[in-house]
Amino acid sequence: MQKNWQIKDSNPQLQVALSDSLSIHPIVAQLLINRGLTDIKEAQAFLKADLSSLHNPFLLKNMDVAVQRIRRAQAAGERVLVVGDYDVDGVTSSVLLNNVFNQLGMKVFHYIPHRIYHGYGLNQEVVEFARQKEVRLLIAIDCGINAYQEVQLLHSAGVDTIIIDHHEPDGQLPAAVAIINPKQKDCPYPFKHLASVGLAVKLTQAILGKLNNDILDLAAIGTITDIVPLQGENRILVKSGLTQLANTTNQGLVALLETAKIKGKKITPFHVGFILGPRINAAGRMDTAMKSLDLFLSQDPKEVFNLAKALERHNTERQRMQRDITDEAMAIVEENINFNEQKVIVLSKQGWHKGVLGIVASKITEKYYRPTIIISVNEDGIGTASCRSIEGFHLYNALATCAQYLEKFGGHEGAAGLTIRQENIDPFRHLINKIAYDMLQAKKLIPTLHIDCEIPLSSVTTELADTVEAMGPFGEGNPAPTFCSRQVTVKTPAKILGRDTIKFWVTDGLVTISAIGFGLARHSGAIFSGAKIDLAYQITFDDWGKEPMPQLRLKDIHSN
Repeated sequence: MQKNWQIKDSNPQLQVALSDSLSIHPIVAQLLINRGLTDIKEAQAFLKADLSSLHNPFLLKNMDVAVQRIRRAQAAGERVLVVGDYDVDGVTSSVLLNNVFNQLGMKVFHYIPHRIYHGYGLNQEVVEFARQKEVRLLIAIDCGINAYQEVQLLHSAGVDTIIIDHHEPDGQLPAAVAIINPKQKDCPYPFKHLASVGLAVKLTQAILGKLNNDILDLAAIGTITDIVPLQGENRILVKSGLTQLANTTNQGLVALLETAKIKGKKITPFHVGFILGPRINAAGRMDTAMKSLDLFLSQDPKEVFNLAKALERHNTERQRMQRDITDEAMAIVEENINFNEQKVIVLSKQGWHKGVLGIVASKITEKYYRPTIIISVNEDGIGTASCRSIEGFHLYNALATCAQYLEKFGGHEGAAGLTIRQENIDPFRHLINKIAYDMLQAKKLIPTLHIDCEIPLSSVTTELADTVEAMGPFGEGNPAPTFCSRQVTVKTPAKILGRDTIKFWVTDGLVTISAIGFGLARHSGAIFSGAKIDLAYQITFDDWGKEPMPQLRLKDIHSN
């Protein structure tokens, strides 16, 4: 599907001011402007991204109360239970808390709910587990902000609760001893977008009075995979954490890098998001996330190796299941969906594995560029769904309008989850498509590619590639800059590499440079010697030769 290109407006005057003040390339100055960094000090801090710029952890509301309660538990020899979520953020957060409590000489237990049997967050089983282990302090990490009833039950059982969570509070807060969440009311913390693993870093910093670099590798992994904005403190933690990852002392992480075949490579957010993260998540999707937790906590080389291999097997199984369900879902779309009538794809089937529904919904949305809801119905007629949206369709608001047909739902603009009875699926499908009919005009059903700058191809130099790379790490909230160059000449015909990838050379008469397009082989017919084309791309390095050379990583091609 051809994309609409939307090029951001340039600001030549501010561009010159930033370029001169910071001694940076004018194009990089424009990239800073595009990211809202127009103040010289803010832009300087962004480019520096130094650990010394992290905020005082005691600016977080209730941090002092949480530290006092933990110190009291340490002095009294109380047992502590850490309850984390089953995703990467929850697992890495749990590991960080385990390490700091061990340093304090405290006895720590862990509990991670089972995705299929327990669902998300605190539950009755947690209360029973706390009773069995005779704990007096429970730390809920990456969950708990809306667990009002469960915290009451824990209190009745004589267990104090500290909640460390980055999710949005939904109404009445639980009666916990302390809640650490920068999104709660009256919290003065300057940066509101830390993942839970970032909040765990702040807690360890507050307890120990310093920041240990050896926790930053897991902090980077949790932050990247939770898709929080890579801005402010998140970007600082990730930038330092990726450096630490290359020298990690965590045996489980070393084993994971080895089994994933990326040990010794320069690790980027891509490696974390698409190689490490899915393997850590696979345990929670296919079995229990306790395997991932045990991997990072174990000091036994044999156990670590076996656990890393188990995650590899789970990930392979997850990939196979994901492919099968995606193929099945796409076949249903092709056979049954009339896109003139249905702007939201709602698919349901009994027995689809709940652990991969979100990935399948993302794949369907990506292919057809329609909001997608994938529902797995169990034997009792209860459907569990993952939902993904597109630009211009606020998913959470749409679901709220359909609440009469839903048992429960939650999420945000771009992604959500819901529970629905089987008999309500058809009326829900009808209503949400009625909403979409009013919200999504035809032009909104064509994907938009946001482009930072239009530049001549000759601007793509090693110097520019270096300075653009320094703006990383890239990810959510700090996307890799996208450029476009028009009317460039194809120097060599396109070669098709692997699955759906093309590579060729282009020139503007001043420079000749290679271009690679993953998933763009459909354009190969228009890529022949002498052809004039417009390219949208990110600037990367091709490191196959003796010296890395700038390369265009194509995002889209418009042929003339």
